[in-house]
Amino acid sequence: MLFFTSDTHFNDARILRIDRRPFASLAEHDEALISFWNETVTPDDEVWHLGDFARHGKAGGEALLSRLNGRKNLIIGNNDPDETTAADGWASIQHYAELRFNGVLLILCHYPFRTWNRMGKKSINLHGHSHGKLKPLPRQYDVGVDAWNFRPVPLPALIQKGGARAQASLA
Repeated sequence: MLFFTSDTHFNDARILRIDRRPFASLAEHDEALISFWNETVTPDDEVWHLGDFARHGKAGGEALLSRLNGRKNLIIGNNDPDETTAADGWASIQHYAELRFNGVLLILCHYPFRTWNRMGKKSINLHGHSHGKLKPLPRQYDVGVDAWNFRPVPLPALIQKGGARAQASLA
């Protein structure tokens, strides 16, 4: 299965204060997100993390990646230091990607777009960065953990949230 997520902000104490996440400590936050990830994603699944993964050194990032199920791809976010992108454990690393799923073009970036490639041809923009606070455009979805109960989300669930019209474009 194909999953998307963003804005996990592992080992980033600012996230508890800025987004008021419901955890008593950063350690509790990180362990909960790891647990939710592994309850949702199997080792055989593919995950696209759309940025702001973690604030660990290279070795800490590698240790974290080894604890998370699935084949992991990173779309770099504004809070991903060089150590995060240098960590072994990523299947791919880039700032932007376009994927096809059931004939539908998916536009992946950390940042939400107001317009994107093939927007008029029913392509879909998946993003993070806004922590569930931005009103989306049609066929635009925030995949951040703040919008999805701190878990990666499969594409069908995103589309279902978008309604029957969006679902029809993936049929």
